Amino acid sequence: MTSGKPTVVVTGVSGNLGLRLLPQLADFSVIGIDMVPPKTDLPIRFVRMDLGLEESCRTLYNLLRETRPFSVVHLAFIIDPQRSGVIDVDRMWHINVAGTARVMEAITEANRNEDSGIRQFIFPSSVAVYGPDLPGPVTEDFAFNAHTLPYAIHKRECDDVVKQRAPALRGCSVYVLRPHIFAGASVENYMMGAFRGTPNGKSKRAAQMRKEGKRLPCMLPYGQRFLDHQIQFVHVDDMARLLAWILKREPEARRLTVLNVAGRGEPLTFGRCIEMARAKLLRVPGKWAMRIVLQFLWKMGISAIPPEAVPYMSGQYTMNTDRLKKFLGEDYEKVIRYSVADAYADSFKAPAPVAGSQKLVTR
Repeated sequence: MTSGKPTVVVTGVSGNLGLRLLPQLADFSVIGIDMVPPKTDLPIRFVRMDLGLEESCRTLYNLLRETRPFSVVHLAFIIDPQRSGVIDVDRMWHINVAGTARVMEAITEANRNEDSGIRQFIFPSSVAVYGPDLPGPVTEDFAFNAHTLPYAIHKRECDDVVKQRAPALRGCSVYVLRPHIFAGASVENYMMGAFRGTPNGKSKRAAQMRKEGKRLPCMLPYGQRFLDHQIQFVHVDDMARLLAWILKREPEARRLTVLNVAGRGEPLTFGRCIEMARAKLLRVPGKWAMRIVLQFLWKMGISAIPPEAVPYMSGQYTMNTDRLKKFLGEDYEKVIRYSVADAYADSFKAPAPVAGSQKLVTR
């Protein structure tokens, strides 16, 4: 690409965050990597690549040597097995964890003996790395306790991989961002699906329920404490703005920057989330019963929420974002525009288009 603009490589470009990021990158020449082309009419060079395959490391290395990008934003990650079609946990691990290691290895080799190599590597981790039951708003130094849910476990392993390999990236600044649950009209994930009551399984029954506008109830164990548990959200567009903001700044003198990311203001309680969603609440005897119900809905193809998600759907986990506020300085409210409550409320509006028509650009 010879536009004269700095080049940025975005893996997982066809996912929701990738599509929300693209309109923010007018100042860059974008190379997008994914297994399917992104639905956008923005001018990008698309490269089909499966980071779950071992040979992708060499392929990516050759691409980096050819294009000499300024930054790599690594968004490629399997979150939802049903929607992605990747049900096998081992295959998920190879894409998520081994794939992250391959990206970092390719950067390391591309930067070997390079005076102008890759200067930034940005990896979105997750609040899930801390685990589903936290004592209060935790800082970036809090111990990891992700368990049960493959997505959370893989994010924890990736977070460790990135931190361990950061010093080997040869002059490349590394950013690990730990966002809370993405919210917004375009977002589909476990938690938003639960509050929306979406029958998001792949069965004919689920499709018929969606057609008829039927909603599944929100489910929580008995006890006021579950309603009082607090949760945060971050609007996916704020996350995209944060990624773009980092891309437009000079690389850090320090080689590793770790930031918790959540919307502005106070967290919401589960009870308030249910009220705002106008959802029906189903109380069950305990987490064990909640798991049994989710297991049934999963097996019947009615819900795409895995039963392993129960601890994260009933626990309390909030983060301290003081480091993010200091990092962004006077730009904090320009980047993080949504409060936790406003981000969540926006999730119940009709999705806005990302960028014009949806023609595929694969040049």
